[in-house]
Amino acid sequence: MDIAYIPSPSTGVIHLGPIPLRGYAFCIIIGVFVAVWLGNKRWVARGGKPGTVADIAVWAVPFGLVGGRLYHVITDYQLYFGEGRNWVDAFKIWEGGLGIWGAIALGAVGAWIGCRLRGIPLPAWADALAPGIALAQACGRWGNWFNQELYGRATDLPWAVEISEGPNRVAGTYHPTFLYESLWCVGVALLVIWADRRFTLGHGRAFALYVAAYCVGRGWIEYMRVDEAHHILGLRLNVWTSIVVFVLAVVYLVLSAKLRPGREEVVEPDPGADASGAKGKDTDPAGTEPKDGEAPADAEPEDSVTKDPVTGEGRAADAAPAVDPAKAETAGAKTPVLTKGAPAEAAPPADAEPAGGEAPGAEKR
Repeated sequence: MDIAYIPSPSTGVIHLGPIPLRGYAFCIIIGVFVAVWLGNKRWVARGGKPGTVADIAVWAVPFGLVGGRLYHVITDYQLYFGEGRNWVDAFKIWEGGLGIWGAIALGAVGAWIGCRLRGIPLPAWADALAPGIALAQACGRWGNWFNQELYGRATDLPWAVEISEGPNRVAGTYHPTFLYESLWCVGVALLVIWADRRFTLGHGRAFALYVAAYCVGRGWIEYMRVDEAHHILGLRLNVWTSIVVFVLAVVYLVLSAKLRPGREEVVEPDPGADASGAKGKDTDPAGTEPKDGEAPADAEPEDSVTKDPVTGEGRAADAAPAVDPAKAETAGAKTPVLTKGAPAEAAPPADAEPAGGEAPGAEKR
């Protein structure tokens, strides 16, 4: 009696003319788009600007791919540098082999660079992206299905995955550990979204929760796998990695909640704001500041002010000139001394009679 099972694709690549379209690569690309889409929605909801998540992902994704591949090649070096192996295969990323631990670690370096360039805190960006990363992993795990890799022990369960004969694998039905991890990652994403709304997580705690929850699932799923791996004290290397990273994530959760409770009020400062934080405010609301090319409102017109040729001081054109008192005495009594602000007395005409009725110099008769 035939049992039910999940069939595997006969090939993981479709050729569009000379161009190979690989299922593994498609799953990775779809995961990246899902992470950026959800991360952008969460970032905007927290007060960030649309497009910031994508701008930083331009740095994080390439770093993450390199980091994931490096982790895989280092921890499974015998697959590429052992006897009869070709080291060039280490660069064939399309054949599978990305370690999530290296992808997250080096991807965080790329994200840090992008955040520094935008002037935003890395923990806040990581919190917004955390559930999207989990969904990206859920999508990416189906790439293992296309490549018929990372399956578990043999089983006759109705959801077993069928594996065909090939290099380093034996035909049969096995536990679909790729499916288990994909479903677990979806659950982790939902957990982070719920906890973030319920407890208002901030300062990197949503990301730490994602890491801790993922490690719990990865530990028991890794224990089911039968592919070749290094062992330490009877446990696979990735199981030990899950334990260590889980402890670090929990410690960060506890310490961060004590040292920096609450959530960031501002996740993306506006570069247009001044030092006081005000944006677009008129620094001269009364309109007293002169504009470029204009004189102050209380300044006198240039044509109404003249400069004294001796002192260089300005005076109004309609103001009477100041007279030196010493010079006024030698000018005769007919030349009155004018002072600024005092009305000038009219000089008597030359033929006017003196107050006594006699003209000066007249003979008496």
